[in-house]
Amino acid sequence: MEILDIVNQQGQPIGLTIDRETAHLEGVRHRTSHVWILRKKDDGIEVLLQKRSANKDSFPGCYDISSAGHIPAGVDFVPSALRELKEELGLDAQPEELIYCGQRSFSTQNIFRDRPFWNRQVSNVYALWRDVEPEALTLQAEEVESVLWYNLGQCLRDVANHAIPNCVALEELELVAAKVEI
Repeated sequence: MEILDIVNQQGQPIGLTIDRETAHLEGVRHRTSHVWILRKKDDGIEVLLQKRSANKDSFPGCYDISSAGHIPAGVDFVPSALRELKEELGLDAQPEELIYCGQRSFSTQNIFRDRPFWNRQVSNVYALWRDVEPEALTLQAEEVESVLWYNLGQCLRDVANHAIPNCVALEELELVAAKVEI
């Protein structure tokens, strides 16, 4: 069972904790770290998208952030981001490699597998430059079905136009794109 800090609008713990399932059932604000992996190619910048496992409790089979995850109680954004990179993709990175792109506070409500899913998060968003081939990654099967490199400009257009099955927040992808100056 994942235990999360309950946080204020700025992502600061308020001294209470909650389990992940209840947080999503009741819409309790908690924290996540999001890491967008990028590389430069002749035709521009590419972003690594992960395809979420079909068994995920939310957005199964959708393309998503390169690596993202909930922050356990008592842990901060950067250590959590680095842990998720290792767990989901088998990728090691150092704190100084993460480029802070900004923070998002948001709330969405959906139904998945006939259950309410209220996602009320404060997320720190990071970029990471890493030219790695998908077959060199070790994917966490219960989380990630596959990964693919996608031209960043095309990804922005396809997310905006809902041209690919995804759960990417366009606002967040634009935040990353602005930070890396495409």
